[in-house]
Amino acid sequence: MDLSSLFHFTYCYIYPRSAFCTLSKRRSRGPVMAAKKESKGTKQGDGKYKHTVDLPKTTFGMRANSAVREPEIQKLWDENQVFKKVSEKNNGGSFILHDGPPYANGDLHMGHALNKIIKDIINRYKLLQNYEVHYIPGWDCHGLPIELKVLQSLDQDARKGLTPIKLRAKAAKFAKATVKAQMASFKRFGVWADWDHPYLTLDPEYEAAQIEVFGQMVFRGYIYRGRKPVHWSPSSRTALAEAELEYPEGHVSKSMYAIFRLLSTPTNGGLLDEFLPRLCLAVWTTTPWTIPANAAVAVNSKLQYAVVEVQSLSPDAASSSEGGKTRLGSVLKGNERPFFIVALDLVPTLEAKWYVKLAVKKTVLGSDLENCRYAHPINGQECPVVIGGDYITTESGTGLVHTAPGHGQEDYITGLKYGLTILSPVDDEGKFTEEAGIFSGLDVLGDGNAAVIDYLDERSSIVMVEPYKHKYPYDWRTKKPTIFRATAQWFASVEGFREAAMDAINQVTWTPSQAENRISTMTSSRSDWCISRQRTWGVPIPVFYHAETKEPLLNEETVNHIKSIISQKGSDAWWYMPVEELLPENYRDKASDYVKGTDTMDVWFDSGSSWAAVLESRDGLSCPADLYVEGTDQHRGWFQSSLLTSVATKGKAPYSGVITHGFVLDERGLKMSKSLGNVVDPRTIIEGGKNQEEAPSYGADVLRLWVSSVDYTGDVLIGPQVLRQMSDIYRKLRGTLRFLLGNLHDWKAGNAIAYDELPEIDRHALFQLENVVKNIKESYESYQFFKIFQIIQRFAIVDLSNFYFDVAKDRLYVGGASSFTRRSCQTVLAVHLLSIARVIAPILPHLAEDVWQNLPFEYTVDNADVAKFVFESKWPAVNERWLAFPEEDVDLWEKVLELRTEVNKALESARTGKLIGSSLEAKVYLHSSDDILAARLTRMCEANIDADSLHRIFITSQVEILSSLEDAPTANIPYSGEYLIEGEKKIWIGISRAEGSKCERCWNFSPQVGSFVDHPTLCRRCYDVIADQPLPALAAVS
Repeated sequence: MDLSSLFHFTYCYIYPRSAFCTLSKRRSRGPVMAAKKESKGTKQGDGKYKHTVDLPKTTFGMRANSAVREPEIQKLWDENQVFKKVSEKNNGGSFILHDGPPYANGDLHMGHALNKIIKDIINRYKLLQNYEVHYIPGWDCHGLPIELKVLQSLDQDARKGLTPIKLRAKAAKFAKATVKAQMASFKRFGVWADWDHPYLTLDPEYEAAQIEVFGQMVFRGYIYRGRKPVHWSPSSRTALAEAELEYPEGHVSKSMYAIFRLLSTPTNGGLLDEFLPRLCLAVWTTTPWTIPANAAVAVNSKLQYAVVEVQSLSPDAASSSEGGKTRLGSVLKGNERPFFIVALDLVPTLEAKWYVKLAVKKTVLGSDLENCRYAHPINGQECPVVIGGDYITTESGTGLVHTAPGHGQEDYITGLKYGLTILSPVDDEGKFTEEAGIFSGLDVLGDGNAAVIDYLDERSSIVMVEPYKHKYPYDWRTKKPTIFRATAQWFASVEGFREAAMDAINQVTWTPSQAENRISTMTSSRSDWCISRQRTWGVPIPVFYHAETKEPLLNEETVNHIKSIISQKGSDAWWYMPVEELLPENYRDKASDYVKGTDTMDVWFDSGSSWAAVLESRDGLSCPADLYVEGTDQHRGWFQSSLLTSVATKGKAPYSGVITHGFVLDERGLKMSKSLGNVVDPRTIIEGGKNQEEAPSYGADVLRLWVSSVDYTGDVLIGPQVLRQMSDIYRKLRGTLRFLLGNLHDWKAGNAIAYDELPEIDRHALFQLENVVKNIKESYESYQFFKIFQIIQRFAIVDLSNFYFDVAKDRLYVGGASSFTRRSCQTVLAVHLLSIARVIAPILPHLAEDVWQNLPFEYTVDNADVAKFVFESKWPAVNERWLAFPEEDVDLWEKVLELRTEVNKALESARTGKLIGSSLEAKVYLHSSDDILAARLTRMCEANIDADSLHRIFITSQVEILSSLEDAPTANIPYSGEYLIEGEKKIWIGISRAEGSKCERCWNFSPQVGSFVDHPTLCRRCYDVIADQPLPALAAVS
């Protein structure tokens, strides 16, 4: 079998001489040392054989010079349209990774880098696997953050004259400029994409597709307008979706224990009449400002409730109030002691908290309290006690819940059940309206909250007020607290297709697998989706309202007409075109009866429609995509909005697989922030900082190597120390590849040695390589890049350099340029070079391409086209014959490698004792009581192929296997000892000075040195090499 058929390479040319060397720590590299002397200058006549040594030659630099080289390689790719051409030529099927659009409002951070590089690694691997890869980069361009950026850039006078059209124009300009800047940064990361045809959510064709999705949901009955409580941001003056909230640590609310005086009990039995009129309902709330909107008190029908009497106030109560944080209410200080109704299980807790003794007078079930009536604590109106849901527990509070349907989701549901009034006396700025009476104009999160507490306390309705630390929703953009507020909004009825969404989730492959539980939980429990926003910069909700009745006009005819206008003119048309032009022809005679709606769509509806605007609209794409890849926060964001819109209109998920990754933290595991000074900037990693010593330029590949090194399924760490480690590993890997390139400078395909003729050490090396490539492929397929990093680090940097390369240098440098032993080694090195370059290419594309552009030979794909670029070369084909290396031989080489480690320890002892300097000055003696192992070692000492000889593997001049220690010349073996291999097998190792004299050319010791008259300083091997390779005429001239 001709091994050259496996490689598909053609000899091209030899680079100009550029000698370099890799020094062994064991100081045994004679030819290499000679090369060093040559470079420094030697005496005339010294080193007359130096020109016969085959030293490595390559133009591939040891230093990456990434600041210059990486942009050069990227330019090479762009000019040759490598991504486009390779993808179009591949015929192994289509692969679509759909890009989640980053927000176009600022510079990129490490989260962006992690996300985009993960995607690029996947895409580049799929290219090598012969897939036609489709990757359209996208940007989210609408929404409040961009609108705020524009407003912040204007002075007060400019803001006054800002019409919606002018604001939208400035916002679009800002978004497009940000897209351009972010695109340049993504390209510098080495990310391949269809950069000439990105998708922007502000493009007219995208907006039209989004209107189409909205319309389809309307026609299916999933969109409705309702007045219900939503998360409202007073700081942004708009409704927010759950995905637009964050819950920072450390929020403290004023929590209040209040009492509402009971007026009457149900007529059946008069269970509690004996306690009237001093009987009160004790409630607890962290939002006292919602009391004006109170409509009921809810209880749990299954809980036991107690009527308690306050008997005594603890002396500790006074001291607890002195600090000012906790405030006892007037009801505990007065002479009258009312009866309270609280959950029975909470009586001990409340006694301790209120500093009182509570005597239980009677117990009732929660169901017995239904339809009791109490006086509203502010307006005095009669209100009911109602049965709430499982949200009423005894974990905190009193077991009775103040219910304001206009200010809470659970309250709202309970209110619907009982037909309660939905009151929300709060305006867009978060201030009380006139409906709140005396509190009108006060800020509900500030002085309004305090005013309600004071009002109740003055009327003996407060038991206690205390600070309460808990998670509270904040506007993720303004970083300020939100409120629940009932307003007229547009909603998507998730309840209408929740079951279909849950079924769709089950059909998707989630990585990691626990991600499925997370999105399932969020989808199963989420309320209806509020999709309207009270902002200018966005896609309009295409609805008209009757000027008098306020009834919405929204049907298939009106939606389709608006969609056709927006597809041609963009969504700006909604703001500058009159109603009569926006209405279909059938409605134009009634145009004066209608006004345009002013709400825009939630930006999650924008990005959540990308499957329709991109996957179903672009040539060559289809839905579902093979893969979505985003951060774990997108379970409640893009993953979910895409799922809901797709299931609602198509009945299926828009993705077949989803990968989620964690957040990027600093080296200590802390969240990055400017205030902490721990922000790691991806641009600084690549280009370096102002102080290049503190923040050196590492280049994109070191950043990408870091991405491959972390288990991204959880949060990942990065910092200066981590980057230094990555840089060191990258440098060593580059050194490995440089060694391979340098030793193949004169390689030709015709030089390849057939597999059956290869030395056993070479066949074992191919077996190891094939297993490495196989394992790496499995890790790419499972998206476990950190395993690839570990394999590459162990194999290419440690195993190859420490063993195979170390042993190979002798036959590569002094074995003879065209000798069998050198050609067999080059055969193996060529395969390693081509395989390693390709398997690292998805992670380190610049390094792999740099190697490829420095190949001293051409590589052809399928014996046809020359692969001019590494990604044209395809993934290394599986070679089953190399994998079939006999198991007993695998076991032997494991023993030999372990034995070599023990021999090195013995050699080090001899070196420390000044017996030897270089390991080539030593002879090794071995004895094993394991007859089978001893026989195999003996055969290796007598190997017909020099490369398989034990003394070459140990890098010593001689090795002798002793059949018995009794016959050992112990007087001549100053250093010996017993060592263990495989943890149990004892082997005796002895070290003595090598026999014979030192060969001037290879520095090995041999009794044959001095036997050749014309070359008295050479050993037999070097004499034979020189005989076939005459000295050049100028060899004697310095």
